[in-house]
Amino acid sequence: MGKKHLITCSVMVVLAIISRLDIFGTTPANPAKTSPKTNAYAASSLVFYKVAEEEAEAGFSFANEAIPVNDKRVNLKLKKSISKNRFKNVQSNILHSKADKLFPIIEPILKAYGIPEDFKFVPLVESGLKEGTSPKGARGVWQFMPGTARTYGLKVNKAVDERLNLRKSTIAACKYIKELYGEFNSWTLAAAAYNNGSIKLSRAINRQNEDNYFRMNLNRETGSYVYKLIAMKEIITKPRKYGYSNYYGYLLKPNSVPYLMAAN
Repeated sequence: MGKKHLITCSVMVVLAIISRLDIFGTTPANPAKTSPKTNAYAASSLVFYKVAEEEAEAGFSFANEAIPVNDKRVNLKLKKSISKNRFKNVQSNILHSKADKLFPIIEPILKAYGIPEDFKFVPLVESGLKEGTSPKGARGVWQFMPGTARTYGLKVNKAVDERLNLRKSTIAACKYIKELYGEFNSWTLAAAAYNNGSIKLSRAINRQNEDNYFRMNLNRETGSYVYKLIAMKEIITKPRKYGYSNYYGYLLKPNSVPYLMAAN
C-alpha cells in the first residue's frame, strides 16, 4: 500500500513538472504584433507620400512644364485657386473618391498615347462635384460636346452616348489632346485649348503675339483653367497639407502603385 502510494505521488510530481514546462516553455502569440496585409500598403504609401511631397515642394508644374511662381501675378492666381479647393472651402472628399475610381482606368490609357499623366486631373476639373450634361451640351467626365465627341470616334445618338463610357471617352480625349499639342507645341496651351477650343486660342495668340499661357490675357474661364488643374493636382496628391483627412486611395488595393497616403 505504501509502495503504491509512493508511485502515485511520484507520477503526480512528474505530471506537475511537465505541466509547468509546457506553460513556461511556450511563447504565446501576440496579436498586437500581427499586422494585416493592408498595413504593408499603408506603410509603403507613407514613404511614397513623403517622397512625392518633398519633390513637389521644389516647385509647381503641369505636365513637366514649370510654373513661373516668381511672377507675382501667377503666384497670386495659383494661391487663390488652391485656396478655393482646400477642405475648409470644399467640405467634401468626393474629388478623392472620384480620383480613386477614375485614375486606375485613365492613367494607363494616357501612358499608351504618350499624354502626360497630369492630364488625369482634367476630368476632375471638368466634371467637378457634379455629373450629367452641361447647359451647353457637354457630357461625361471629359465633358465632350456632341460634335467633338463624334470627331474623335465616339458614338453620340439617341440610342447610345459613348461620352459616358470612361475608357472610350478617355481614348477620344487622348487623341484630341495629342492633336492640340501638335498644334501648339505646349502642354499648358493644349490644356487651355481643350477648354476654349483651338480656334479661339490661336486667335488670342496671334492677336497678343504671345504663346506663353501664363503671360496671356484670356477669358476668365480659360485664364484660370491651368491653375485649376495644378490646384487639383496639389489637393489630390497632398491631401493632408490642404486639410483633407478621410480621403481615398487605390494604393491600398493589392498590386497598385501608391500615390496617396491613406488616412487612419
